[in-house]
Amino acid sequence: MPTIRIIVDLSQRMLYLLEDDIVVRGFPVGIGTILNRSPEGEYTIINKQLNPGGPFGAFWMGLSKPHYGIHGTNNPSSIGKRVSQGCIRMYNADVLELASKVNVGTRVTIRN
Repeated sequence: MPTIRIIVDLSQRMLYLLEDDIVVRGFPVGIGTILNRSPEGEYTIINKQLNPGGPFGAFWMGLSKPHYGIHGTNNPSSIGKRVSQGCIRMYNADVLELASKVNVGTRVTIRN
Protein backbone atom coordinates (compact mmCIF):
# COMPACT_ATOMS: atom_id res chain seq x y z
CA MET A 1 0.00 0.00 0.00
CA PRO A 2 1.66 3.27 -1.08
CA THR A 3 2.07 6.18 1.30
CA ILE A 4 -0.11 9.02 -0.03
CA ARG A 5 0.52 12.66 0.85
CA ILE A 6 -0.11 16.16 -0.46
CA ILE A 7 2.28 19.07 -0.89
CA VAL A 8 0.89 22.53 -1.64
CA ASP A 9 3.56 24.82 -3.08
CA LEU A 10 2.28 28.37 -2.58
CA SER A 11 4.97 30.01 -4.74
CA GLN A 12 4.04 27.75 -7.68
CA ARG A 13 0.31 27.82 -6.84
CA MET A 14 0.28 24.06 -7.30
CA LEU A 15 -0.92 21.09 -5.26
CA TYR A 16 1.01 17.86 -5.71
CA LEU A 17 -0.24 14.37 -4.94
CA LEU A 18 2.60 12.04 -3.98
CA GLU A 19 2.73 8.26 -3.69
CA ASP A 20 5.80 7.03 -1.79
CA ASP A 21 7.39 10.49 -2.21
CA ILE A 22 6.97 10.46 -6.00
CA VAL A 23 4.74 13.11 -7.58
CA VAL A 24 1.96 11.34 -9.47
CA ARG A 25 -0.25 14.36 -10.20
CA GLY A 26 -0.10 18.14 -10.02
CA PHE A 27 -3.09 20.48 -9.84
CA PRO A 28 -3.23 24.29 -10.19
CA VAL A 29 -4.72 26.00 -7.11
CA GLY A 30 -5.90 29.36 -5.84
CA ILE A 31 -4.37 30.45 -2.53
CA GLY A 32 -4.85 33.03 0.21
CA THR A 33 -4.52 36.75 -0.40
CA ILE A 34 -1.59 38.77 0.97
CA LEU A 35 -3.73 39.70 4.02
CA ASN A 36 -5.20 36.19 4.42
CA ARG A 37 -2.22 34.00 3.66
CA SER A 38 -2.58 30.26 3.35
CA PRO A 39 -1.01 28.80 6.52
CA GLU A 40 2.36 27.15 5.99
CA GLY A 41 3.03 23.99 7.97
CA GLU A 42 2.21 20.31 8.42
CA TYR A 43 -1.46 19.32 8.67
CA THR A 44 -3.74 16.35 8.09
CA ILE A 45 -7.12 16.00 6.41
CA ILE A 46 -9.63 15.67 9.23
CA ASN A 47 -12.92 15.50 7.29
CA LYS A 48 -14.33 15.20 3.78
CA GLN A 49 -17.68 16.41 2.47
CA LEU A 50 -19.29 16.15 -0.97
CA ASN A 51 -21.26 19.24 -2.09
CA PRO A 52 -20.70 21.30 1.07
CA GLY A 53 -22.64 24.28 -0.32
CA GLY A 54 -21.68 27.93 -0.41
CA PRO A 55 -18.48 28.92 -2.22
CA PHE A 56 -16.76 25.57 -1.61
CA GLY A 57 -17.67 23.98 -4.92
CA ALA A 58 -18.08 20.24 -5.35
CA PHE A 59 -16.02 19.02 -2.39
CA TRP A 60 -14.47 20.09 0.94
CA MET A 61 -11.53 18.49 2.74
CA GLY A 62 -10.99 20.10 6.13
CA LEU A 63 -7.48 20.47 7.51
CA SER A 64 -6.26 20.01 11.08
CA LYS A 65 -5.78 23.83 11.12
CA PRO A 66 -9.29 25.03 12.11
CA HIS A 67 -11.26 26.93 9.43
CA TYR A 68 -8.88 25.91 6.61
CA GLY A 69 -9.33 23.33 3.91
CA ILE A 70 -8.82 22.20 0.35
CA HIS A 71 -11.99 22.70 -1.67
CA GLY A 72 -13.56 23.26 -5.05
CA THR A 73 -14.84 26.61 -6.23
CA ASN A 74 -17.82 28.17 -7.95
CA ASN A 75 -15.37 30.70 -9.48
CA PRO A 76 -12.97 28.77 -11.74
CA SER A 77 -11.28 31.99 -12.91
CA SER A 78 -9.82 32.30 -9.36
CA ILE A 79 -7.54 29.27 -9.80
CA GLY A 80 -3.89 30.29 -10.01
CA LYS A 81 -4.49 33.53 -8.12
CA ARG A 82 -4.22 34.93 -4.57
CA VAL A 83 -7.94 35.14 -3.86
CA SER A 84 -9.04 33.01 -0.91
CA GLN A 85 -9.33 33.61 2.82
CA GLY A 86 -6.42 31.18 3.21
CA CYS A 87 -7.95 27.96 1.91
CA ILE A 88 -6.59 26.05 -1.05
CA ARG A 89 -9.03 26.28 -3.99
CA MET A 90 -9.16 23.78 -6.83
CA TYR A 91 -11.18 23.27 -9.99
CA ASN A 92 -14.21 21.14 -9.10
CA ALA A 93 -13.16 18.25 -11.38
CA ASP A 94 -9.68 18.32 -9.81
CA VAL A 95 -10.90 18.35 -6.20
CA LEU A 96 -13.20 15.41 -6.93
CA GLU A 97 -10.28 13.46 -8.44
CA LEU A 98 -8.05 14.31 -5.47
CA ALA A 99 -10.74 13.42 -2.93
CA SER A 100 -11.13 9.99 -4.52
CA LYS A 101 -7.42 9.30 -3.88
CA VAL A 102 -6.89 10.59 -0.34
CA ASN A 103 -8.38 9.61 3.00
CA VAL A 104 -9.00 11.31 6.31
CA GLY A 105 -5.58 11.31 7.99
CA THR A 106 -3.64 12.10 4.80
CA ARG A 107 -0.65 14.37 5.50
CA VAL A 108 -0.74 17.84 3.91
CA THR A 109 2.35 20.05 3.73
CA ILE A 110 1.81 23.71 2.82
CA ARG A 111 5.05 25.47 1.94
CA ASN A 112 6.22 28.59 0.15
